[in-house]
Amino acid sequence: MITLTGDVTAEMRAAAEETFVFLGMEGDGIAEIEFIDKAAMHELNMRTRGVDRPTDVLSFPMLEVITPLTKENYPFDYDETAGGVMLGSIALCREIAAEQAEEYGHSTEREETYLFTHGLLHILGFDHIEEADRIKMREAEESILSAIGVLR
Repeated sequence: MITLTGDVTAEMRAAAEETFVFLGMEGDGIAEIEFIDKAAMHELNMRTRGVDRPTDVLSFPMLEVITPLTKENYPFDYDETAGGVMLGSIALCREIAAEQAEEYGHSTEREETYLFTHGLLHILGFDHIEEADRIKMREAEESILSAIGVLR
């Protein structure tokens, strides 16, 4: 099970649960999500990545290796109050999501859920630096979104 902190949508909650199912995750995890404006995203992107522009989503993983999410495996990352392992945080810019939704011809809700799923996969160890990894991540995103009925 995954617990999300922040003002998330029902689609994002469904995507998080489906991501855990898709990846066969064991245990309980916690992910933070924060929605920020373009100016704040620009500043965060510059400060954390040295990139002088805003982006749609940024992810900040807490764990280097993902094993069953138990207190025994992650004694220093386990949050007693929330009852799970802290996985990381996601910053999402709704302004950019809305622009991209219009550009791609689908709903803002679909774009935000896609970006959230993308960010969640990053904090669970996925990346897209190499082409093979990009393809694997994209297939995971589409499978998860299709499973919860969030289509293009």
